[in-house]
Amino acid sequence: MNIVIFGPPGAGKGTQSSLIEKKYNLHQLSTGEILREEIKNNTILGNQISSIMSSGNLVSDEIVGDLIEKYVSNKDYKSRLIFDGYPRNLSQAKNLNKLLEKHDQKIDIVLKLSVKLETIKKRILERKILEKRDDDSEEIAIKRFQTYENNIKPVIDFYKQSNLLEVVDGEATISEISDEISGLIESI
Repeated sequence: MNIVIFGPPGAGKGTQSSLIEKKYNLHQLSTGEILREEIKNNTILGNQISSIMSSGNLVSDEIVGDLIEKYVSNKDYKSRLIFDGYPRNLSQAKNLNKLLEKHDQKIDIVLKLSVKLETIKKRILERKILEKRDDDSEEIAIKRFQTYENNIKPVIDFYKQSNLLEVVDGEATISEISDEISGLIESI
């Protein structure tokens, strides 16, 4: 089973992906983590990514797609991936389908965590304190939320047309969200 989970930064994608990963023995593929790993390794690409992210912008589709394909092509992860934070736009959604088809896989369900901006701002500030993340601030949170909202409608429509989209109330508690997601996964 391959799952896409998306929502604005701070919606709880990482938390829910971790719970799904453990419960269903899948592998969480967080684009944010992959990007931060490149930065941590201080590669040339990592330095470019750091500059892009610290200004509140999104990393290019080409860079993210190349990083994603490393996992999609790995036999250990075949049909066992949770795409956390990817795709973020229609181009990425179409590219993900092509990558999966190329490696004889598909998306089984798409989960969209629906969360308001005020909730996002509160969660981002809490995360900044708890996780000591340099890329979290209220200003960046607002910019990322607006960028996400501007880009996501075509992705929502794309997955609606494929009958894969399920919208989850991201305002609920972690356990309530997890229970709702488990019910949706088990129904397919």
